[in-house]
Amino acid sequence: MSTRILSISGLRGIIGDGLDPLYVAEFSAALGTMFSGGKIVVSRDGRSTGPAVYHAVLSALLSTGCDVLDAGIASTPTCGVLIKHYEAAGGLQITASHNPIEWNGLKPFAPDGSVFNRDLGQQLIQILRDDEIVWKDWTELGTLTTIEDPAGPHIDKVLSLVDADAIRARKFKVVLDCNHGSGAMCGPQLLKALGCDVTVLGGTPDGKFEHIPEPVEQNLGDLCDAVEKQGADAGFAQDPDADRLAIVDNRGRYIGEELTLALAADHVLETRKGPFVVNGSTSRITADIAKKHGCQFHRAFVGEAHVCAKMRAVSAELGGEGNGGVIDPRVGYVRDSLVSMAYVLDGLVKRECTLEEWADQLPFYTIVKDKLECPKEAVGAACDALRSNFSDATASEGDGLRLDWPDRWVQVRASNTEPILRVIAEAPETEDATALCQQAMDIVKKAVK
Repeated sequence: MSTRILSISGLRGIIGDGLDPLYVAEFSAALGTMFSGGKIVVSRDGRSTGPAVYHAVLSALLSTGCDVLDAGIASTPTCGVLIKHYEAAGGLQITASHNPIEWNGLKPFAPDGSVFNRDLGQQLIQILRDDEIVWKDWTELGTLTTIEDPAGPHIDKVLSLVDADAIRARKFKVVLDCNHGSGAMCGPQLLKALGCDVTVLGGTPDGKFEHIPEPVEQNLGDLCDAVEKQGADAGFAQDPDADRLAIVDNRGRYIGEELTLALAADHVLETRKGPFVVNGSTSRITADIAKKHGCQFHRAFVGEAHVCAKMRAVSAELGGEGNGGVIDPRVGYVRDSLVSMAYVLDGLVKRECTLEEWADQLPFYTIVKDKLECPKEAVGAACDALRSNFSDATASEGDGLRLDWPDRWVQVRASNTEPILRVIAEAPETEDATALCQQAMDIVKKAVK
């Protein structure tokens, strides 16, 4: 069975098992047809399979009359910024985000530099499935232009959000784990522009990951050790396409994914009052922070496209997902690890404290995340079993199933990017969150056998 996953957010799959050059070309040609030629920004993360995918993408876009602006290896949020900067018709990032090394994929962007919403995603899928691709003859082929400084416009936008001079005066010592991803093309550059003394781990963007790419605690032992040994002020870990960020404090303690968005919100909403949007799997710390600063709080379905759509609908000042993805409309409607790093450093300057002290001032909850392989047709049975076993909870459907109690919650939902089922639980006490997640996992495993 092919691993290929096609959704409104784009395409992912394992190279050699569903993600082959022919299908990559068809997807890209459908995008080129959708944008009727025009300028398309193309970039990729550092994965070793990137060049093979890139050439299939390039051939298809040129053959549908598109003028390609080649950003080379660049982060996903950089692609979004470049689309607006060059007034392009759209963009395409070649990436499988946090998926394992054998995966790759394609993430399309809209003319405003945002990820595809549902309507655009469905329009692209329809062109692809109905084989409505319009190929051009030799006189109408597109052109190829190289962007010389892809990260420059992105970094300029991020620097405009913070007091760069004050950050430079602090001379922060930072360890940045790029893990051989595209963050190496922009992360060190941003931190140096902010006057930081930077130690980079995995700074060659060749896709030769030194640890499992998802930036969660069990994968970041080397970063924690490096921060502690070097006496750094902070440790930052990017995923392979640098749209997500996890954080290690000055003691070498892993404090986020989840706290990445919480810290950014605590800093931004203090002075920029306005609506704040997160997804349904994000820690309730974010709701507490919005209340603290007197800001409206909204939840959207899981997925960048859903969060961005809700942000637009309520004119949000800030949004994001608890996987370490902060979205600031002033830079673009894309999760952005550079925005996250800049806000954390700016917040440390304003508070005149350590990262450990700031994190410990926030409300405390424990969120526990697990996953298991599960065919999509079994998801309904898993949800029914959970609802039956937790009949005292308030149930919310539409994005898998979320069950809420006054002081805790658990959610089960199918991943949009991997053939797995995610189970997430949160409670004020670690042992309660762990027990709730394990209980839900046991129920789900029994239901999907």
